[in-house]
Amino acid sequence: MKHSPYTGLWLLLSIALVALIGFSFMPPVEIGGIEVQRTTFADVLTPLPAEHCNLPAATAVADTAPVAKPVVKKVELDTLPKSILFIGDSMLEGLSPRMASYAKHNGHKLNTVIWYSSTSEVWGRCDTLRHFIRKYRPDYIFVCLGANELFVRDIITKRAKYVDRILSQIGSIPYVWIGPPNWKKDTGINQLVSSKVTAGTYFMSDGMHFDRAKDGAHPTRSSAALWMDSVARWMKHNCSHPIKMEKPAPGLSRAGSVTVLQPQR
Repeated sequence: MKHSPYTGLWLLLSIALVALIGFSFMPPVEIGGIEVQRTTFADVLTPLPAEHCNLPAATAVADTAPVAKPVVKKVELDTLPKSILFIGDSMLEGLSPRMASYAKHNGHKLNTVIWYSSTSEVWGRCDTLRHFIRKYRPDYIFVCLGANELFVRDIITKRAKYVDRILSQIGSIPYVWIGPPNWKKDTGINQLVSSKVTAGTYFMSDGMHFDRAKDGAHPTRSSAALWMDSVARWMKHNCSHPIKMEKPAPGLSRAGSVTVLQPQR
């Protein structure tokens, strides 16, 4: 059989290529005091895993990764007097008089809006909150909602958009959302709201002890006053925008300006 004059050359080139590829997988070696680095063939044939690249591994699935909540920088104690708007459901009957004591003692002005039997849905599907923001021009807002939603099924799906709407209406105004005083395990209202609000704005009332009124749900007036005291203590060290809330003497004050809205039919 007649061989091509280039057969030997191709054979030598093939042997050299195999040797070069094999050498590329070897660690650096030292010959005569000189370190010989491997070639980069191995990197081409076997790319580095994502965790060793300049970009993080999560970049490859960024479109499906959950969006992180913005980091909120905690501000120093704001000692200026505030115009406070306090909105919520019937739980404000017990909270608002003690809040009024805090407002009076610390130089704040308080306006309260109690909407009986209201929920995040009731507030979130209308512009009532925006109306009172325009009316009172508050520097600070307290919200107490959720007690009428403790047992709503599939609540995260059903109410998320309404919580978003409430927060959208609050906008850039500093706020604290006081969670409901659970008397039984809820179906997700605390999880929903705490996942939506910014860090340092949600006071988790679930887990606290309350003396209850005859309905078994509402804290007694004295217990609600202690509840408000707990919120004020929490704000000092945990709130993202703490305001002056020095504890007043025991007792309740007139709840300032109070607007009462009747349940929707």
